[in-house]
Amino acid sequence: MHTSRKLAYMLGAAAIAFAGAAHAQQAAPADAASATALDQIVVTAERRSENLQKVPLSVAAVSGDQLRAVTADGGDILALSGKVPSFYAETTTGRIFPRFYIRGLGNIDFYLGASQPVSIIHDDVVMEHVVLKSNPLFDIGQVEVLRGPQGSLFGRNTTAGIVKFDTIKPSEDFKGRFSASYGTYGTTTFDGGVGGPIADGLMFRASVLYQHRDDYVDNTYSGASADGTMTAKKNALGGFTEKDARLQVLAKPNDKLSVLASAHVRSYEGTSTLFLRGALTKGSNDTSAPRDSVALDEANYNPQAYDTEGASLHVDYDFGPVTLTSISAYEHTAGYSRGDTDGGAAANFPVGGVPNGFGQSMGQVRDLDQITQEIRLASNGEGKLKWQVGGLYFDSRDTTDFYQRGYFLLPTSAGYNPNNWVRLNNLNTSWAVFGQVSYQLTDALTITGGLRDTYDAKKTVLKKTSNNAANVSTYAGRRYVRMADEQVSWDLSANYQVNPDVSVYARAAKGFRGPTIQGRSAVFNADFTTADSETIVSYEAGFKSFLLDNTLRFNASAFTYDVSDIQLNGNDSNGNGVLFNADKAKAYGVEADLEWRPVQNLLLTAGASYLHSEIKDKRVYAQVCALNGVVVCTVENPTIKVGANTFAQIDGQPLPNAPKYNLNFTARYDIPVGEAGRFFAATDWNVQGYTNFVLYRTKEFYSKGSFEGGLKLGYENLDKGYEVALFGRNITNEKNLKGVIENYMAAVYNEPRIVGVSVSAKLK
Repeated sequence: MHTSRKLAYMLGAAAIAFAGAAHAQQAAPADAASATALDQIVVTAERRSENLQKVPLSVAAVSGDQLRAVTADGGDILALSGKVPSFYAETTTGRIFPRFYIRGLGNIDFYLGASQPVSIIHDDVVMEHVVLKSNPLFDIGQVEVLRGPQGSLFGRNTTAGIVKFDTIKPSEDFKGRFSASYGTYGTTTFDGGVGGPIADGLMFRASVLYQHRDDYVDNTYSGASADGTMTAKKNALGGFTEKDARLQVLAKPNDKLSVLASAHVRSYEGTSTLFLRGALTKGSNDTSAPRDSVALDEANYNPQAYDTEGASLHVDYDFGPVTLTSISAYEHTAGYSRGDTDGGAAANFPVGGVPNGFGQSMGQVRDLDQITQEIRLASNGEGKLKWQVGGLYFDSRDTTDFYQRGYFLLPTSAGYNPNNWVRLNNLNTSWAVFGQVSYQLTDALTITGGLRDTYDAKKTVLKKTSNNAANVSTYAGRRYVRMADEQVSWDLSANYQVNPDVSVYARAAKGFRGPTIQGRSAVFNADFTTADSETIVSYEAGFKSFLLDNTLRFNASAFTYDVSDIQLNGNDSNGNGVLFNADKAKAYGVEADLEWRPVQNLLLTAGASYLHSEIKDKRVYAQVCALNGVVVCTVENPTIKVGANTFAQIDGQPLPNAPKYNLNFTARYDIPVGEAGRFFAATDWNVQGYTNFVLYRTKEFYSKGSFEGGLKLGYENLDKGYEVALFGRNITNEKNLKGVIENYMAAVYNEPRIVGVSVSAKLK
């Protein structure tokens, strides 16, 4: 807390200094100021359209054009990782299962029913299931990252923060845009949208996304396969094909009623995450395995495929003093992901001359349906008092299967077991009522407060056990688990306008994440594991400034939080996720965003975040890396033995996948050509500090100082609205460690270098 106060004092001093600079700065000539002034950013962080600089919480906004620039290589939602201070994302289950972290809070669990403390919202609709969180981003208008618990207004319940995606909406004028690219490994992208009026008061927008990459990873293993996988194959895996479409129709029959109907579909086929067995050696963090080859003996080259459909109806009615909003939405998905989870060929890692360490699994969502209904009543006008009240109902239910290796083996292979799978029915229901009031006490000071009462219930039923080859069940655990909780969360903030260019704010908030059930363990004939609700109390203070004749935007904040009964995930002896609660986690840190146009043709941005986090519970131990009863990594924490298993004390450890710091930087320089043309050069870089991938400290399972950069060179014509460019992502072809499979000493890498050409255009 002493360190947090020092950080807050530093921010306050910086705010006062910047306020003085803003007040004293000399006015530039009008034409020069208008040529270099930054555009204002409008966000909906409090469910109202407001200037980013006046919102009393830490928010980062990324425009659709900025997002498309970093996904020209076929990237998905993970492309935002490291581009926004305090935001991190990764996956060990391919493009259908991203995991998100804000200020260090997230969930490393790879279970298909995992709960995450970061809420993802698409066009005001919460996406709760991990597969729905992977819904692709296309024809996006703006992305907002809301850091810290959102105590009253958003989502089901969230302790870490929100990532909010807003697509480009239909308009009364005909407008269109597209961006397309082609690059290394046949990487092809097309992201476009077009729309306009259909009749008076009726308009549409149609949007499509196509992404493709050829398989480029060779399988070098040429031995026998117990499940019939064809071995020794060139270009065996690594590719994907993503096809998506969305149609929006907006009706405005009069100046009071607005009805927006939206429907979308997704068809995805690709490769699940590639694990590289033995890429890490004991005692070293250096990775040795190549990125474009692997030796796999099973799993048919890690296929995955999902189809998703959804629809929503957003209705606003303006009664004059108030507006009533209703948002109804439905989401459905089904698909599977299969993988060689040991990341290598067992014959290459013999024990006593016998192939060792086979691993294969598949998760399949046979059917998932999510229904949400939100109603809000909000005051209108620009008076001193603003308020909104509302309610949310959430219902998600799915049938999910988990398959293990015996199911996939050939009938002639030892270990063949067609009954080696389980079926689970999962039900999650939640409701919430909320309200928020904002009052302008003086011309400079505004106070905002909100309350939310949330009920969250989960139920898991084991419909089929994993029987032996004779179809006899040996499962002795629970077949039905239900958990529920109801809690009140809140937030309170104050915003003080020091002068027209500088404001300071302070915020306190409590967030809540409901109980969680882990049912996948039944496939190993192990009982379900569960975790009780976690709560967070967070404090932050910061400043927002628009300086130097509006050519410099500089926002920063300091924060501290305590999470009680934090939900964590470790591994059991089968490598299966195990849920548990630790007593507390504590953290503090700072984050800053800067955008500066020092001259007309140069734009610079920078972001930075620093985080110190600790798990606080001397009673909690996590199982460490072990294979065949042997610890295979270098554990640096105190350990104990329980039977044949080794456990490490995790008290004082940082949260997993919580970078110590993140730095990002972008620059763009334009060279005018004629009245409307310009050549440009743009680059972006990010650097990631120490990041531990597991709950305990080792000499192997972390990254430190990883960096990655992008480059774009091109020509843009402002009058005709088109751009052509050459681009490169991960231009130095850095091989950064992004995750591990502990017992196999396997590595997960970042994406390889992609270079190519891109074109884009805007139709007016």
